[in-house]
Amino acid sequence: MQLGRVAGTLVASRKEALMEGMKFLVVRQIDETSEETGSYVVAVDAVGAGVGEVVLYASGSSARQTEMTRDKPCDAVIMAIVDSWDVGGEVKYHKGEEARSG
Repeated sequence: MQLGRVAGTLVASRKEALMEGMKFLVVRQIDETSEETGSYVVAVDAVGAGVGEVVLYASGSSARQTEMTRDKPCDAVIMAIVDSWDVGGEVKYHKGEEARSG
């Protein structure tokens, strides 16, 4: 699993039939300090995430392990919206804090 921030949406009007009805989001990988690393991935949204939210995503064969993506041609899936995390007892991210401090 990796941390990422939803950077945008992707619309594909024509796609493999197994992918019909799935929402695609563009996710930018972030590190443990919430800094963007520059790497992007397109992921199926299994949890209703939105642009700007911090999410947990899986890639590779693990992406096909959610109820929504099982046996689908999927290489990345968003499987959680992050509320907070801490490293070594120090809070590194708390949902909503960025909007108040920025």
